[in-house]
Amino acid sequence: MRRIVLWAMSTLTVLVLLFSYSTSRSSSALVAAETRTVTTTSKSSESTGSTSGSSSASATDSSGQQPTDSTTGSTTSSGSSGSSGSTSTSAAAKTYAGDAVMTRYGNVQVQITVKNGKITAAEVLQVPWNDRHDQMINSAAVPVYNQEAVSAQSAQIDVVSGATYTWDGYTQSLQSAIDQANL
Repeated sequence: MRRIVLWAMSTLTVLVLLFSYSTSRSSSALVAAETRTVTTTSKSSESTGSTSGSSSASATDSSGQQPTDSTTGSTTSSGSSGSSGSTSTSAAAKTYAGDAVMTRYGNVQVQITVKNGKITAAEVLQVPWNDRHDQMINSAAVPVYNQEAVSAQSAQIDVVSGATYTWDGYTQSLQSAIDQANL
């Protein structure tokens, strides 16, 4: 009789604990997949000349996305490499946007800046940004991927632990942008 009571109480305790456990992904976070997108003014996204952005790099809109500069079609950030004023050299920097690659959690799209046949900058145009978990993973992994792409000068970059899906989409989109740049 004592064993039955002990078994019933432990089962009840486990059920109470199970139903009271709150997960990081609540039902309201699973509404619809959202990706950070940037509008572009042309399909090839090639630009020459100067880039000027006067908006704050730390500002975000109500959905947590970075603001978009409507004249250049690029996301403003503190790490953007643009020159103010006109360039008189014959080898001006050009940007190439890779294909948007669908991953399990959303689209990933990469844009590279090429000058003198070398990748000088890489940035993400789209990345999954659905909930805090995606934001935590991608805010840590994407800067590493951008730096690796510039240092490797190819799509052969190392994966960041925990961001495998982002890495898969990033490398495919990066290779697409490299192919467009004929590198």
